[in-house]
Amino acid sequence: DIDMPEEELDRIRGMIHSMTPAERANPDIIEASRRRRIAKGSGVEPQDVSGLVKQFSQMRGLMKQMAGMGM
Repeated sequence: DIDMPEEELDRIRGMIHSMTPAERANPDIIEASRRRRIAKGSGVEPQDVSGLVKQFSQMRGLMKQMAGMGM
């Protein structure tokens, strides 16, 4: 149960829609210039894009841990 304001979801959707299909498939390729382009296209700051990528990486690690535990 995640309770997230609709505005925050809209910001995240905007960032994701501003990414290329390759960036969505592999966020590890998103370096500074791509972060600036994504931020500009979605109307957020580059650090917001960095935060989204960081959250994704953390969740990916958590999912791998859970898979290793047989969940």
